Amino acid sequence: MHDVSEMMVLDALRVVQDPDLHRDIVSLGFVKDIKICEGNLSFKIELTTPACPVKDLLKQQAYDAVMAIPGVTQVALEMTAQVRGTKTAPQDLLPGVRHVIAVASGKGGVGKSTVAVNLAVALSRTGAKVALMDADIYGPSLPLMMGVKQRPMMKETPEGAKMVPVMAHGILMMSLGFLLDDDKAVIWRGPMVAGTVRQLLSDVLWGEQDYLIVDLPPGTGDAPLSLAQLVPLSGVVIVMTPQQVAQDIANKSILMFRTVAEGSGKSIPILGVVENMSGSVFGTGGGETAAARLKVPFLGRIPLEQEVCAAGDAGQPIVLRSPDSAAAIAIKEIAGALASQVSIHQYEKDSAVITD
Repeated sequence: MHDVSEMMVLDALRVVQDPDLHRDIVSLGFVKDIKICEGNLSFKIELTTPACPVKDLLKQQAYDAVMAIPGVTQVALEMTAQVRGTKTAPQDLLPGVRHVIAVASGKGGVGKSTVAVNLAVALSRTGAKVALMDADIYGPSLPLMMGVKQRPMMKETPEGAKMVPVMAHGILMMSLGFLLDDDKAVIWRGPMVAGTVRQLLSDVLWGEQDYLIVDLPPGTGDAPLSLAQLVPLSGVVIVMTPQQVAQDIANKSILMFRTVAEGSGKSIPILGVVENMSGSVFGTGGGETAAARLKVPFLGRIPLEQEVCAAGDAGQPIVLRSPDSAAAIAIKEIAGALASQVSIHQYEKDSAVITD
């Protein structure tokens, strides 16, 4: 009869490596709540995101590792997740939000809003707390794509009256489209845009969120600049189509965020490039080429499918309406890759703080 100890369990689990962070799950502090009763063993593995794309692989590797311990006859392993973010202060604009992720593009017509909506829903479906903010001031389209059109309620708080986000498909969201009449155009100058972006951040009860996905207007104007200056961005996703001209425009967007980061002293990681509308009409491979040239991650490509547009017009994102379609599968894989990049950058940031 072999006596199983906690140290034996931890030593066995050191062979399991997180492929993104390149360290074993024990030294990363992922292993929790080890309980041993004779040959019965139970424990948890707490990952940095519920959207981890290799969750099942890590679970199998951990199970195999502990089952090989002499004396272990039965294993109960639970996979959990706790999204780790930068510590915030009550005076911050978004004290309860762990990660703000901007979705940007250098030009219109590339399906940026469609990508933002579906990424938010895909992350939410993994169990993460996700909110969605429409910062596309000139053409707010998220109410249509999420299938809601209502004015947000107001709630009195110690800081004054604030707007309560609208709930759609399990996601809290806010858009200027909820506040404007459909038949009125938005004609604003720079300072007004900056002020509106700030209000959508500070005057909304966002609460506790793992990820706040922000759909930016196309281009390199006031809205993306304001967002970068107002809140600590966990990173930016660049959406582009495969053509050469789209590569050149995506390059300008990335350079804009890098320039803002250098000028402000803030870190604004480019989390990666998404190639949208990939297929026979626009070609394929441009996004991957652009990512390699700019030395940023390539998160994946979404095939050109008519149903993606139809789903958005119906207020049912494709990952919900047709979860087994090629586009939905691609988006869910991209969401996992995005969550991995956020975790990598957060780990590097935490490690730098410890080192300092």
